[in-house]
Amino acid sequence: MAVRHFLSWFDLSPAELKALIARASELKTQQRNGLRHEVLKNRTLAMVFEKSSTRTRVSFETAMIQMGGCAIFLSPNDTQLGRGEPIEDTARVLSSMCDAIMVRTFEHSKIERMAAYSKVPVINALTNDLHPCQLLADMQTYQEHRGDISGKTVCWVGDGNNMCNSFIEAACQLDFELVVCCPEGYDPLPALLDAHRDRVRIVRKPTEAVQGASLVATDVWASMGQETEQLKRKAAFASYQVTSSLMRHAAPDALFLHCLPAHRGEEVSAELIDHPDSVVWDEAENRLHAQKALLEFLLCNN
Repeated sequence: MAVRHFLSWFDLSPAELKALIARASELKTQQRNGLRHEVLKNRTLAMVFEKSSTRTRVSFETAMIQMGGCAIFLSPNDTQLGRGEPIEDTARVLSSMCDAIMVRTFEHSKIERMAAYSKVPVINALTNDLHPCQLLADMQTYQEHRGDISGKTVCWVGDGNNMCNSFIEAACQLDFELVVCCPEGYDPLPALLDAHRDRVRIVRKPTEAVQGASLVATDVWASMGQETEQLKRKAAFASYQVTSSLMRHAAPDALFLHCLPAHRGEEVSAELIDHPDSVVWDEAENRLHAQKALLEFLLCNN
């Protein structure tokens, strides 16, 4: 059987993605009921980090422990990648020793090269282009609180970054409409946008963009690697903050999501993210359960 990778949402079928999201909720219930599910006993996940992380590292490492396996954290200082070893060589070596490889890096081409030379599943834990694991948790969170997202309208407010690009892929795979609200010059990937005009449209004014949206999502205005653009981006995105006032233009039961970390007072108001009914913390926890379902799917089905 061919090795399955998870580099983008298009690596799985819509049916597989829906089943995986449902499975994540099942595993969440099992965990809360104290039931062990050690299907990855004696399995090892290599975690290659070129970008820093809180939720990604803790969720993958905890997932492997709870499923009976082991995770090995590898920073640039811990591997020969930091000294110039080709990705292809690293992929050959890691995949000969480990059962799966998780990569969090900058250029998307790096993870594609890793997958091309790996004998085991490679998981995209974030690149500059995509963040597919976060979307699994986001869609799990929406489903747990509001049910099927098919046919709904989702609004992305802010930078057309890797999260926005993954929302485009999710819109195609789960059959919802995506409205992207960003200032000119900060659109999502042109090729991805052009290929899926039937699912995504751009609206520049936030109050118009969120009209009728069942889900509103955002992210920081300056992602990792864009710190030198902070002041420029803060000026460009000044009118794109998501607040309770903006949410009142969305559907009455609309959810707000943020992948975290959040800059309160910039892309989101403190009163919205810290509201007692905020589901952002469910969303963060669901990274663990969604990734357990993903690891089970890739390792047990392969």
